[in-house]
Parts: sequence; structure tokens; C-alpha cells
Amino acid sequence: MADAAGVTSFLEIVDAGSGERRVLAQFDYLIEAPNWTSDGKTLIYNSKGRIYSYDIEQGRSQEIASLYANRCNNDHVLSPDNSRLAVSHHTKEDGQSRIYVIPIEGGDPVLVTPMGPSYLHGWSPDGSTLAYCAERNGQYDIYIIPAIGGEETQLTNVPGLNDGPEYSPDGEYIWFNSVRTGLMQVWRMKADGSEQTQMTFDESNNWFPHVSPDGSLVAYITYRKGDVEPGDHPPNKQVEIRLMSSEGGEYRTLVQLFGGQGTINVNSWSPDSTQLAFVSYRLNS
Repeated sequence: MADAAGVTSFLEIVDAGSGERRVLAQFDYLIEAPNWTSDGKTLIYNSKGRIYSYDIEQGRSQEIASLYANRCNNDHVLSPDNSRLAVSHHTKEDGQSRIYVIPIEGGDPVLVTPMGPSYLHGWSPDGSTLAYCAERNGQYDIYIIPAIGGEETQLTNVPGLNDGPEYSPDGEYIWFNSVRTGLMQVWRMKADGSEQTQMTFDESNNWFPHVSPDGSLVAYITYRKGDVEPGDHPPNKQVEIRLMSSEGGEYRTLVQLFGGQGTINVNSWSPDSTQLAFVSYRLNS
């Protein structure tokens, strides 16, 4: 988890067509990674190890009680029916991230991944499966596991970091990012791990692809080559949020901002696919 002090956070939304930005709220500490609820009324974010909901109309935040899961990072995802929230919590025993599921109104966390570290990124559209990045035997790969717990299945087996797995709305594909070609690039594969296909090819480091609910667009965050190591996604960098077709091809820059880690780690598309929520930052003097 990042240090919550020393930064001002701006919870923003941007129109995917026009690029017009609107600041919803300002926080004198670190918040990260908004998820948009399916009714379009609420954003879910993390801060200081806890999970919060932000009522867009009322402009008010409220904690979602996660009880002992009080060291949550920015890898959290809503279930397709929005009844549950899966979080990545650094357990007290060894400090490693493991995935838990809690009711959306708050309540007892249920452990899903006994092995750590595991970093959640996707929930299948049918609600049955979670997709995550995990380090096993010294290598970070993409895994899936039943949302109720069970045996995990490894989908990638490539040296270097494979991260950010997220299902397409039809459940056919899992999008992810991989450093296997030297720079971090966006990839997709069939949900069973087959047909792993590179989708971006530029001289940047591209992270965390998020597919719009209508399946037409993919948003991702880009670090400039040379600003970061390809396998690292730090905070406090000049970055871009880019859009491209879900079929691949040319991208366009939607937003330029100061951010990085915490800006758009998880899917934050509005349910009507017209807007994105994200967090930008300013360092406090």
C-alpha cells in the first residue's frame, strides 16, 4: 500500500468522447482506484487500507466495513450483480496480498486465495470466477479461481510480469498487460488462456486495460518509455489515459495527468460506457 500522506488526490470523471474532465472531490490524502457501480450513482475507492463508497449526487463518502480486512490495496472489483465486493488485503500474518469477498454493504470477509501474493483485477460476467495476478515460484502470472474459493488455474507462464487481468463483457476474453516483449504492452487471450495476442505495439509502457461495458473500447494507462522500468508502475509520474478499439488498432490520448499507481488500477467505466472515473494527484509541499 502507498503512503497516504504527502499527496492531494482529485477524484475525477472524464467524458470518453470529448475528453472533458470534472473534479468530483478533493482529498488531502491518498485515495485510489475508483470502481463505478452499475446504477451509475456511486464510486468505490480505497484509502488508508479501507474501502469507501462515494455518492456522486450527494458528494459524500462512507466507509464499507471490511472488519479485519483493513489493509486493502487498490485491487478491488465489484461482482457483476453489485452485491459483493472482492478486495486484495495484506494479511497480518505475513503482509502478503490475498483476495477476500465481502458484501457490498459491508461485513465479514471470506478468504478466496489462501496463497499470496494475489492481486485481484477481474470478475467474470457470470459471477463465477475471479482473475488475478499472483507470484508463484518467483514468477508473476495470470490466474483464475472460483469466486467462492477452490483450486486456482494458471493461464500464463511467461518470464517477466503478467498483470491486470480483466474479462471482456461477453466473458470470451481476458485482457491483461505483459512485459514479455521488453516494454509493458496490452494483451488479450481467450478466457481459458489460449490465443495470447499482443494488442498494443508502441514505444511506451501500457498498463491495466479496462474494457467498456458495451465492449467497444479499451482504456489503459501509459507511462513514457524511460520514465519507469517496464515492469514497474509507480505513483507521481506524468502519464496518459488512452483509448483504443477492443479490436485493436490506433489509440487516442484521452487524458494527460500527474498520477500512475492508484489512478486507474481497476475498471472504472460508467455503466453506459460514456465516462471514466480516475484519480489524479498533486504532491503537497
